[in-house]
Formats: sequence, C-alpha cells, structure tokens
Amino acid sequence: MDSAVASLSRYPVWQAPMAGGGSCPALAAAVSEAGGLGFLAAGYKTAEAVRLEIEALRGLTGRSFGVNLFLPQPAPADPAAVHRYARELAGESAAYATPLGDPEHGADDDYRAKVALLTADPVPVVSFTFGCPEPEVLAALAGAGSTTVVTVTGAEEARAAHRAGADALCVQGIEAGGHQGTHRDDPLRDGSGLGLLSLLAAVGEAVPLPVVAAGGLMRGAQIAAVLAAGACAAQLGTAFLACPESGAHPLHKQALTDPGFPGTVLTRAFSGRPARGLANRFIAEHGAHAPAAYPQVHHLTSGLRRAAARAGDPQGMALWAGQGHRLARPLPAAELVRLLAAELDAAGGRLGGDAGAARR
Repeated sequence: MDSAVASLSRYPVWQAPMAGGGSCPALAAAVSEAGGLGFLAAGYKTAEAVRLEIEALRGLTGRSFGVNLFLPQPAPADPAAVHRYARELAGESAAYATPLGDPEHGADDDYRAKVALLTADPVPVVSFTFGCPEPEVLAALAGAGSTTVVTVTGAEEARAAHRAGADALCVQGIEAGGHQGTHRDDPLRDGSGLGLLSLLAAVGEAVPLPVVAAGGLMRGAQIAAVLAAGACAAQLGTAFLACPESGAHPLHKQALTDPGFPGTVLTRAFSGRPARGLANRFIAEHGAHAPAAYPQVHHLTSGLRRAAARAGDPQGMALWAGQGHRLARPLPAAELVRLLAAELDAAGGRLGGDAGAARR
C-alpha cells in the first residue's frame, strides 16, 4: 500500500486541503498537472457545491486529486459559553457593522451527503479531518475505488484509524497552519502536540500504515527529511497558500511574509477549535475568551472575518499559517511543485540516499 499511495503522484508533494477558500479547482489542478497531488477542501460547503468543484477540477486535469471531508463534531460541553462569547464579540459586530452569525448553522457540515456523493461518484483520494469515520464509510469509499486517508495527531488516533480500515494516515505535527486535526477537542491538550519528526516516529512504531507528513513544510530539503523519517509523501498547505491560483484573500497572502506580524499562535478565537494563524489584534483581544465550541464559534465569527477582509483589515481576519510561513514563495503552483522536486533531489543527493529521487 505504501507504493500505492506514493504512486498517486509523480512527486511526493501533496497540496493540503485548506477550507475557507485557499483550496480551489484552479490550485488543485495546477498542482496535479505539475506532478503533485492537488486537493479540494469540502469543509464548510454543501454537497452540491462540492460536486460542482469536482466537476470543475475534472475539466482542468485528468490526473489524480483528493477531496477532504470534516467529521461532524459533538455538541459543545458548555452551550452557554457560546452565548457568552457572542456578548464578548458585540464590539466587533458594531465596529464592522456586521451581525454575528448563527452558531448552529450547518453543524454537521452536510457530511452524510458528501460521503454519499463521493461513494456514488468516486475520486482518487478521500481524506478526513477532525476524527475517524466509521469502518463502513471507509469500506464503502475503498470499494468505490478511492484511497482513504485519515488525519492523525498522535499514536492512539493512528491506531483508531488503522482499526477502522484507513488506507493511509496524514500525520499532522504541531507546526501545521490552520486547524489541528485532533480527533477529540481537549482543551487540556491545547498547544501540547508533538512536532512532526517526533510524531512520525511515534506513529510509525504504532501502526503499519503508509503516512503522509504535514506541518510547517516549505522546502524540498524538509520533504527529504520526512521521507527519510518514514513518510511516503509530504503535504504542504502554507507553501501553496501564496500561489496566484490559491483562493486565499490577497491580504492573507501578503501577511505570510509581512515582518509586521510577529509569528504564529494556536488560538480558538475564530472557530472554537485550536488553529494556528498569524498573531493579530483579534486573537490578542479575544483568544483567551473563546470557548471550546467548534463549529459554533466558526459560524459566529464568519461574518466578522468577511467584513474585516472587505475593510482591508488583516487584524480582524483569520490568517491561518504554519510555522514556516516566512518561507512562502508567491510562485505559480506548477513552478513551485517543480522547484520543490528539484530541492528534494538536491537534498537527497546530499543525504547520500534516494529520499529525494522525486519519482521520475
């Protein structure tokens, strides 16, 4: 299966699915056409919207690609905390002249309908974040011809995915931008995840599944390092966020290398789940008050984030970014894939092995 996962793309370079706009058919197609594996992000979209994006992507490339689904989340332990946070955000609502969103909007993310869509009209790869699907879901997708990948952030999550029948794992280190893909949102664990290399070792000893490494990867030499550590591919998000094909807001792209932003932090301020983004005013003022309530807080703040973008105010936006964000290169996606492959080859040569052989 390791070779089967590796054979999905010419190069061991996967473009991370970035929900909220970053991932789009144009970006995924450019990556896949250049020899990587592009991904669509199904999170926050209806099943019909996902169907249309898949149709658009197929019109741009005949190569393999993936679709990522979010698992439905349990109700928050303290529903009243969401209302308290809404009161906390009243000043933001007034400042942006924008009402807060409905926290209960689309709580299940149309998950069942998306699974039905991908089972009836299969795609090469289906990945999952925020939990592990039931064995029946993984079996149905595999039976339809899809490779299934479950995001994990620890050895126990890896074991659960193995028991459920996942074909492969996306191993996400604490360095990763955007949401931490933990299976259970434990406030006591905030910020205590493992770095990618340590996590790869732990997961590799826990289960015999092929793994894709994710978290802070921006250069081909880093890809060589995770391949040498046992991964069969590397998944990069922030590196592709700056590409012209990315659907990220221009302010978000500019902020990645803006020295005015001090770095990244993990915060619940925008979504109610730990996510790594560039530190800004909104996080500084509200992060300490945000409850563990995803996706309720995400829907509550969605209008504020859009209003901040319209106002040209990155201090009110969710600027998701991994720890390597300052290494972002605003290159066309195809050019970036080829550059990463060249860097990987060069690093593999220096290591004296074949880790950088870039699957010619």
